[in-house]
Amino acid sequence: MSVAALARTVDPARRLHSLHAYFLRYGRHGTPIRFAVDRVRDGGSYSTRRVEASQEDAAIFVATASFCLPEDGISHQDDPPEAPPPDGLLDRDDLRERIVGRRSRNNAVEVRMCDPHPFGATEPRPARQRLWIRPRGPLPDDPLVHEAVLAYVSDTAFMSTLNLRHPMRWSERTAASLDHALWIHRPPRHDDWVLYASTSPAAHAGRGLLLGAIYDAGGARIATVAQEAMMRRRRT
Repeated sequence: MSVAALARTVDPARRLHSLHAYFLRYGRHGTPIRFAVDRVRDGGSYSTRRVEASQEDAAIFVATASFCLPEDGISHQDDPPEAPPPDGLLDRDDLRERIVGRRSRNNAVEVRMCDPHPFGATEPRPARQRLWIRPRGPLPDDPLVHEAVLAYVSDTAFMSTLNLRHPMRWSERTAASLDHALWIHRPPRHDDWVLYASTSPAAHAGRGLLLGAIYDAGGARIATVAQEAMMRRRRT
């Protein structure tokens, strides 16, 4: 919703290419959210906007975003990671329900796991995973919708990646995203699966750094993501 609010104040020819966000408080279901957008700057090629989302006059989220005009220019990318195709892979929600007895509340996207997730495991493993993700239904042919879905998808994998290295059940931990950055390299499309490869290279003082890359089904890198997340063992 924040992406949509930001984009509605910008020339439609300019597309979202970066987003930097801070999560300030937990949002509450069933409570209206107010989005206030500040038009920071409109330059020759780039536009900058800031949004604050609030519930009951308390800020819960702030973000700064940059939009730009499409142009030809330098282009390169590293090779995408190897990954088995999504057909036939384990559905994350099916596996979660089978092992821990409950499904995810994230019903907007379907997630297939290249690396079986040890739900309920107690032994640490490398903090990296590869996921195939796609919306559960068709999307309209609107670039803004696909950008907003990309922003939503970019927060799908990170907390579970960190939990691979520090395995704790939900009842044993307190966790939250602190800040989130997204860079879009190519116009996103969600008519097919995208591959999300994520890793956590470092953590300290209850905060973990997470890095991710999102590729389309043909191997083109769509976006890069970074996040710092708080994870603490719940005190009794």
